Amino acid sequence: MKSAFSRTFCVLAVVLLTALLVVGVSFQYLVRDYLTDRTLDKLKSTSDTVVSLAQSGFSDRHFSGRDFQIALTVASSVSDADAVICNSSGVLLMCADSPLGCEHTGMILDEKYLQKVLEENGHTHTGIIEGLYPDTRYVISTPVRSPETGNVLGVVIVSSPIDISAAMLKRISDIFLFVSLLVVLVSIVFMIIFVRRQSAPLRTMAQTARAFGHGDLTARVEVDSSHTEEIQDLALAFNNMASSLEKSEYRRQEFVANISHELKTPMTSIAGYIDGILDGTIPKEKQAHYLTLVSSETKRLNRLVRSMLDISRLQNQEAVPEDQKLRFDLCESLGLVLISFEQKINEKQLDVQVDMPDHPVFTLASQDAIHQVIYNLVDNAVKFCPQGEQITLDLREGSNKAYVSIGNRGQTIPPEELPLVFDRFHKIDKSRALNRDSWGLGLYIVKTILDSHGENISVTSRDGTTTFTFTLPLVN
Repeated sequence: MKSAFSRTFCVLAVVLLTALLVVGVSFQYLVRDYLTDRTLDKLKSTSDTVVSLAQSGFSDRHFSGRDFQIALTVASSVSDADAVICNSSGVLLMCADSPLGCEHTGMILDEKYLQKVLEENGHTHTGIIEGLYPDTRYVISTPVRSPETGNVLGVVIVSSPIDISAAMLKRISDIFLFVSLLVVLVSIVFMIIFVRRQSAPLRTMAQTARAFGHGDLTARVEVDSSHTEEIQDLALAFNNMASSLEKSEYRRQEFVANISHELKTPMTSIAGYIDGILDGTIPKEKQAHYLTLVSSETKRLNRLVRSMLDISRLQNQEAVPEDQKLRFDLCESLGLVLISFEQKINEKQLDVQVDMPDHPVFTLASQDAIHQVIYNLVDNAVKFCPQGEQITLDLREGSNKAYVSIGNRGQTIPPEELPLVFDRFHKIDKSRALNRDSWGLGLYIVKTILDSHGENISVTSRDGTTTFTFTLPLVN
C-alpha cells in the first residue's frame, strides 16, 4: 500500500522529469535550427562575396591572377567555410583549400546537380557533394554570371561541415544534461523535505485516530498554524468528530447506568416477593398484597418500555412530516388533558388556575404528539405539587406563535439543575425518593417532540413556582 508521501513524490518526480524532457527536446530543436540558420547565413554571405570576386576574375571562362586565388583563400578562412569554383561545365577550376592548388582541382560536378543549380539560379541543401567532400555539409551553390551578357561563367560552391554544428549542439546538450541532473537532485531533496513535512500531520492524525479507536476518547489532533488550510480544516473536523463521539459514548454509558439502576429496584422487588411466596416466607393471608405490589412493579416496567420505544421512534424521526400535521384547537387539547387528571387533582385538593382565550386557538402540528407533550407536563405539575397547592395552565397568542405555560407551586428547582431537567433519566434527588412512578423520561420526550416540530421549550423556577413554557405555530 502506497503512502501519501510516496504517491506525492512519484507524481512530482514524473511531472519534473517530463517537464525537463520536453524542455530539453524543445531546446535542442531550437538550438539546432538556430545553428543551421546561422551557418547558412554565413555561407550565403561568403557565397555572395566569392561570386563577386569570381565575376571579376573570370576571363574567357578562365581565372587569371594569383591575387584572386589568395583573396579566395582569405575569404574562405575568415568565414570558416570551404569554397570551390567550377566552370559552366562543372569542372573544378579553383579551391580555397590551398593557394598552390589542391587535390580537388579537375574534379567534375554531378551533371544533374549542376543542372539543378543553373535552373534554380542557386541551390541550398544539406548533404554530401559527390566527387568533392565525403562528409555531410551545409552547401550553398550559386552560378556566376557575366555582368555584361548574363551568361553563366561558372559555379561557386561554398560549404561547411555539419560536424561543427553537431559538436556545438552536443556541447550545449551536455551542459543542459548536467544542469538538468543537478536540478533533479536538488528538486528531489527539496521534494523529500516538503512532502515529508506535508505528510507529517496526516501521520499524526492516523496515530490519533488509532488511539481513539482503541478507546482513548480524549485523543485529539493538535492544530498548528504552520500547517496548510486544508490540514487545519481536517484536524478541526477530526477533533469535532472526536468530541461528538466522546459525548455520545458518555451518554451511552450514562444511559446504560441509568437504565440498569432503574431496572434493578423493581426487578429485585419482584424477585424478592415471588421468592418469598414460593418458599413460604410470606404467609398466604399476605400473598395477595404482595402480588399486588408485583403487579404494580410490572406495570412500572411496562411504562418504562413504552417510554423507551417512544424515545426510539422520536429520535429516528428528525422532523415531523407535513402530511402528519393537523389543524386543531389548543384550547380543546388543554381542556381534555386537564379533565383526564380530575381525579388526581381532587385527591390532592389542588387549586387549578386556567387562563385561556374565549375563542379557539388553532395550531398546525401532530395532534397526538402535542397531546402527549401537554399530558406529560400536566402530569409533572400534578405529581410534584404539594397537597392543597396550585397548578396553572396559561395560553397566550403572539404575532405568529402560541405560548403554552404549565406550572405549579411547590419546591423550587435549584439553578444548577435547570439545564439538566430535559436530559434522559434526570431526576432531582429528593423527587426520586418521593415519586417511584417517575423515570425521568417525561420531559426528555417532551423536548424531543418539540424539537421534531422545530419549536422551543423553556423552564423557570423561582420563589416556589416552577413553570414550563413551549411554543407552537399559530394558524387561521
